[in-house]
Amino acid sequence: MRLDKFLADMALGSRKEVKTFIKKGLVTVNGTLVKSDKTQVEENKDDIRFDGEPVIYQKYFYYMMNKPAGVISATVDDYEETVVDLLADEDYREDLFPVGRLDKDTEGFMLLANDGALAHRLLSPKKHVDKEYYAKVDGIMTAEDVTKFAAGLTIDGGEKTLPAELTILSVDQEAATSDIRLILHEGKFHQVKRMVAAVGKEVTYLKRLRIGKLALDPALELGDYRPLTAIEIIALEDRS
Repeated sequence: MRLDKFLADMALGSRKEVKTFIKKGLVTVNGTLVKSDKTQVEENKDDIRFDGEPVIYQKYFYYMMNKPAGVISATVDDYEETVVDLLADEDYREDLFPVGRLDKDTEGFMLLANDGALAHRLLSPKKHVDKEYYAKVDGIMTAEDVTKFAAGLTIDGGEKTLPAELTILSVDQEAATSDIRLILHEGKFHQVKRMVAAVGKEVTYLKRLRIGKLALDPALELGDYRPLTAIEIIALEDRS
C-alpha cells in the first residue's frame, strides 16, 4: 500500500493533506524519515509513525448509533441532516455508510460501517437476520393480531411477509393505545408500520432495539454513537 493512502485511510487527512505532511518530514517508517508519498508500506507489519506517534492500521470501522428522529439514513443529502452528519470530525470517513435504513421519524439502533461484506450479510433477504423494534400503537393490539403476525401477513401492495414475533407489552383501554415489541426476520420497506396497518392500527412511535444478536447500548442518548467492541463485532458476525 502507498504511504499516502495508508495515512489517508487512517483519517489523518485527505490524500492531498497527507502528501504535504510526508514532505514536511512528519512521517517515519521503521525508524527512517520518509519524504516520498509513493513509498510502499506493509500496513500490518511496518512501524509507521506520524509526528512520533505510532499509526495502527485498521481496515474496517463500525459504530453503533442511537439515531434520533428527524435524521435520515444516508451519507449525504442537500436538504436533510444525515446519520453521517452526526459523526465528530475525528470519526468521519468518506467510506462510512449506514447499514440498512431507518425511516426519518424512527429512532434507535443504526449501524455505521465501511464493511460492505458485513452489510450484505446483515441485509440479504436470504440471511433472515433478526431486527427487533419497540412501537407505540394507536389502537388495541390483540391476541388475534399476535397469531396473524406469527403466520405472516399480506400487507398493502399484496406483499406477503415472513412470520414475525409480536409481543404486546401493555394496552391502555381508555386511550385505545398499545405498546408492543416486534421481531422481524426480513426488511421490507416500512415493514413495521405496514404490518400494524394491515391489522387496522397505526404506529405512532418506532424504535429499533436490536440487529441480529447485538442490542442497542442503553447508555447511548439520542444522537450519540460509539465504536463497536471486538466482542460486539463478533456478535454481528455470528450467523448461528
